[in-house]
Amino acid sequence: MIPTSKPKSNSHPWCIIRQLPNMQRMVVARFHRRHDADAYRQILQLLLPTANHVIVFDSTVPEIAEDIERTLVEQMS
Repeated sequence: MIPTSKPKSNSHPWCIIRQLPNMQRMVVARFHRRHDADAYRQILQLLLPTANHVIVFDSTVPEIAEDIERTLVEQMS
C-alpha cells in the first residue's frame, strides 16, 4: 500500500544550519541520518570555506500542535 498522507517534517530531523550575522540562521538541508548530514557538511566546507555550518537535531513536531488545535475546534463546534 502506498501512503497518501504528506510526509511529516520530523522525518528528516538532522539539519545543516548556516550561521549568519546578527544571530540569524538558515536551514541549508535536512537529512534522515546524521551520517548523511556530516558528509554534506564536509562538502559544504570545501565549497564555502568562509561560511560557518553546524549540524543540529530538530525535534520539533508542528503536526502535533495542528492536531490539538483541530481537535479543540471540533469540540467547540
